[in-house]
Amino acid sequence: MSVLETIIRKRNGQRLSAGEIKELIDGYSCGDILDYQMASFLMAVYFQGMSLSETIALTEAMAHSGKTLHLTGLKGMVIDKHSTGGVGDGISLALAPLVAAAGLPVLMMSGRGLGHTGGTLDKLASIPGFRTALTSRQALRQVRKIGVAMIGQTAELAPADKKIYALRDATGTVENISLICASILSKKIAAGIDGLVLDVKFGNGAFMPNYAAAKQLTQVLITVGKKNGLKIKALVTDMNQPLGNAVGNSLEISQAIEVLKGEGPADFMTLTLALGAEMLVLGKKAGNVKEAEQILRGLIPTGQALDKFYCLVKTQGGKINQLPVAKHKLVIKAPVSGYIYSMSTREIGLVATMLGAGRQKKEDLIDYSAGILLHKKIGDPIQAGDLVATMYYNKAGIVPELKKRLLAAIVIRKTKPARHPLIYN
Repeated sequence: MSVLETIIRKRNGQRLSAGEIKELIDGYSCGDILDYQMASFLMAVYFQGMSLSETIALTEAMAHSGKTLHLTGLKGMVIDKHSTGGVGDGISLALAPLVAAAGLPVLMMSGRGLGHTGGTLDKLASIPGFRTALTSRQALRQVRKIGVAMIGQTAELAPADKKIYALRDATGTVENISLICASILSKKIAAGIDGLVLDVKFGNGAFMPNYAAAKQLTQVLITVGKKNGLKIKALVTDMNQPLGNAVGNSLEISQAIEVLKGEGPADFMTLTLALGAEMLVLGKKAGNVKEAEQILRGLIPTGQALDKFYCLVKTQGGKINQLPVAKHKLVIKAPVSGYIYSMSTREIGLVATMLGAGRQKKEDLIDYSAGILLHKKIGDPIQAGDLVATMYYNKAGIVPELKKRLLAAIVIRKTKPARHPLIYN
C-alpha cells in the first residue's frame, strides 16, 4: 500500500494494520517517506486517534527502527524514569544520582525542551563541558563504572522517534495520547531497560489538561509497556504550578544541588523521593515504598547522593563550578496583599522561554543562565511589596513586557485557595 493510501485511511478514521504502520515508520526512517507526508499522517492521527492495537504497533515499529541495547554485565536491574513534561521539572537531575547512590544502576535517556516545557538535556547542557552525546557503548561502560549515566537519544536507538519528535513540535501534534505513548516507550524499549517509573502530569502547565486525561494516558502507557516486557509503575502528579522554585536551566541545576543537600523546595523533595522509591521497589532494592524512601532519605545527610551527582558530572566532562550566571536580574514584587491563589504555569514557562531559557524555534540557541526564581507558591500568604519572583536575563529589550506577563500569570486574592495534593496515586 502506498503512503498516500495509508494517510487517507487514517484521515478517514480507519484502523491500520501493524504491517502498514511498520512500513510507514521504516520508510520515514530511511528517508523514502518525506517530512510533509509524515506531518500529514501525524495530523490525521491527532484528529482521528489510534486504537490500542495501533498504538502498540506504532511503539514497536519506532522502538525497532534502529538498534536495541542489551544491558549485560550490570549488577542489578536497570530502572529508568520519565516525566511527560512540565515547568520547573528538573527532578531527573537529583533523582538519577540519588537512586544510583542506593545501588540501583541508572541509565537515563532524556530529551530537549518541547513547547513551553524544559528538557533535561538542556538543563545538563548548562553545565560547561557536560557531554550528553555518549554512544550506547560509552553509556553502558559508564554505568558499569559509576552506576549512572544521563544521555541524549543516541543516533542508533529509535531514530524514527527522534525525527517524529521534532516534527510533532513543529506541526502542533504534540498532545495526542498514542503519539506521546509511542515516543516515550519506544526509546525506553530500545534502550533495553528492565523497568520504568512514569511521572504523568496534568494541569495548566502539562500536555494533559486534567486528571482524567492523565489517567487515560497512564493506562495506555502501562498496557503498552507491559506488552513489551517492561516492569512499569506510574504516578499522576499536579502541574498547576511550577515544580520547585526554579524555571531555567542553570537555575534548576543549582536547585538540584540544594535538594541533594537536603535544602531544596518541599514539593521537589517530595516528588523526588516518591519516584525514587518506586524505582527502588521495581529494581528489588527495597520491599516496599516506605522502606525505599527511608533508604533514599538516609543518603542525603551522609553526602552520598551529592557525591554521586558530582561524580556523574565529572565523569561526563562537566565543570559544575562554572555554571553560567545572567548579567541582569529584575525583582518582581506583589502589587497587593492576600494569598497566591493560582498560577498560569504554561505562561510562566513561556515567559522563561522568551527570556532565553527555551526555544521558540528549533534552531534557536538557549541562554542557559536565563530563567525565573519563584519566591512564593500557591497558598502562600503575601503582602504588597513582598518578592514574588526574580527574572534572570541577558537580553533586555522585551523584559518590561515579560514582567507584565509574569505578574498576570500569578493571581493574588484575599481568600486562601483550597489545598490540592501533588501526587494523586
